[in-house]
Amino acid sequence: MVPGGIGDVAPWPDWGAAARGALDFLHEHMGWDVWMVTRVVDDCQIVLCSYPDGLVRSGARLPWAESFCRQMIEGRAPRVATVTAAVPAYAACTKGLGHEIAAYIGVPLVGPDRQLFGTLCGVAFRAKPRSAARELPLVEMVARMLSTLLAAGLEAPPLPEAPVSS
Repeated sequence: MVPGGIGDVAPWPDWGAAARGALDFLHEHMGWDVWMVTRVVDDCQIVLCSYPDGLVRSGARLPWAESFCRQMIEGRAPRVATVTAAVPAYAACTKGLGHEIAAYIGVPLVGPDRQLFGTLCGVAFRAKPRSAARELPLVEMVARMLSTLLAAGLEAPPLPEAPVSS
């Protein structure tokens, strides 16, 4: 039995629930339009979960070569860009949703093997003020906690199927 005064801070049942809770928290406390947890598999970036629901579907796939996150991981662009058009590597990402993204914040997620697992990222469809860059340490902390849960043995959910186009 969980006493009433601690139920709201009880552990999440699994890694996927922790990731969804992290996205909800970041959206509530930092804003930005969409938050995502992704996994990189081969040459593809796959959305494991996103918040708010419905804007980017679980299972959505993006070629890794066209990803803002790849630019960040490979050091061609910073972890936070309050105006993506001002960062050449991000400005060059114009396929898919890339042309709609006006601000980006992203941090790598590291698997138990200390290899790239995926990313925790947020996007906005309007530029953010430069002061939004101060939020990066919070995103880095949340990403590190998710990476720590992976390293501690909580398994990520299976890869979702790609959404069916209608």
